[in-house]
Amino acid sequence: MPMYVIEREIPGAGKLSSQELKNISQTSCRVLGSIGPTIQWVESFVTGDKIYCVYIAPNKEMVIEHAKQGGFPANVISQVSTMIDPTTAE
Repeated sequence: MPMYVIEREIPGAGKLSSQELKNISQTSCRVLGSIGPTIQWVESFVTGDKIYCVYIAPNKEMVIEHAKQGGFPANVISQVSTMIDPTTAE
């Protein structure tokens, strides 16, 4: 199944409290549960003004629907074509 990286522009994301991040996570999980099991949230990285999320989903449209239902921005959605890590150099 395809993997996507979603760039979400959220001013001040890096300063969100633990409770605010928990609330965002709970909303995301609730929407994922209502959409169905074919979309999965893998992990997210919080930076100064953005959150980068990794999702597995059958298509980009499902990622967009998740963002719409959750009230999250999805400014850039990129499908991952290949993954590399340090072992790729061996």
